[in-house]
Amino acid sequence: MTAPSADWWEGPAWSPRRARWFLIAAHLPFMLTSPIYAITGLDGPPARHPAVPLLAGLAIGALQLRHSFAAVRRERPRGWQWTFLLLIVLVYLPMPWFTGNWIDMQLFVVVSAIMLLRRPLAVAVAVLSPLGTLVGLALTAPAEYADVGVVAVAAWAVFWLSAGFTIGVVATYGSVWLVRIVDELRATRTELAEVAIGRERLRVSRDLHDLLGQSLSAVSLKGDLALRLLSKDTPAARAQIENLTLVARDALAGMRAVTRNEHSVSLEEETRGVTALLGAAGIDVRLDVRLPGLAPAVQDVLAWAVREGVTNVLRHSDARICTITASRRGGSVRLEIVNDGVREPKGEGSGLAGLAERARALSGSVSADGAKGRFRMLVEIPEEAA
Repeated sequence: MTAPSADWWEGPAWSPRRARWFLIAAHLPFMLTSPIYAITGLDGPPARHPAVPLLAGLAIGALQLRHSFAAVRRERPRGWQWTFLLLIVLVYLPMPWFTGNWIDMQLFVVVSAIMLLRRPLAVAVAVLSPLGTLVGLALTAPAEYADVGVVAVAAWAVFWLSAGFTIGVVATYGSVWLVRIVDELRATRTELAEVAIGRERLRVSRDLHDLLGQSLSAVSLKGDLALRLLSKDTPAARAQIENLTLVARDALAGMRAVTRNEHSVSLEEETRGVTALLGAAGIDVRLDVRLPGLAPAVQDVLAWAVREGVTNVLRHSDARICTITASRRGGSVRLEIVNDGVREPKGEGSGLAGLAERARALSGSVSADGAKGRFRMLVEIPEEAA
């Protein structure tokens, strides 16, 4: 025997169909109250034909639901002037025959006025319609009201206006407002999910670009070097090919880690790796990166900066000298990469944009400029931001 789930009450997510049924359920008691009163004669003589108040109540409810469904969408239905006029006729025309039994039906006039009319006119309808009905009942049934006294009649009128009528208006309009808010929350939740998906796609794209850019440059570099050494120094060429295989495996492992958001880089490992890589490319490396006690977030951005900067050196220059320096200055950490031998750019890449995005997350900045065959990239991050 299987125990019932603790979440047995949790149904599927809110849907338009559920919203429609919720509104129908919220309107139904007020649609049927006055017809039942009129049929049974609870507050006045009973109707001669019970079907008349029932059909009139259902017609009024259908018109109100049409207005309510449109109000959920923050709009007015087509031909709303005529449906609102028909609603008023169906509410007030039977009033002389159904007397006090039909008085609660006015709440639909007030609710529809709030949904359809401009605020001053809606307020006027909401105030004058119930008060006018009370005055009319008092004038058309003087003998009945004389038996109970003016004070009792006034007390009943106040009670009806405050407790019965007002609560009905608030409950009916509140159900529409509730469905509207739930729909907006659902739309907001969907939008947030789409934004989160978009951000994750950007993260994967940025990380793959930064990761594979240097790895593929290293593969190309070591492949060319191995080809040149193959006819001159076979053991050295074999070593380069083995190294190339290790780089490819590391790139594959890094790509898998990026897709799981588990990839991390180390500033120390990056500087050590780029020194060997630039050296293999015949570039003189001048390195001064000694920053003990860096926050992990700052160290991570600087490591990505070293990777991106060296990738640009390998792909976009014929550099002979590359200088990488890091220092603390004025509460900020600065990383500067300078190289010569800059070639004319063939187009704008996305590497610096991704690096700038990483730096902005820590209130930092990335700047790059090139002139007279020299390229300089500067990354600056406030240590307090980490």
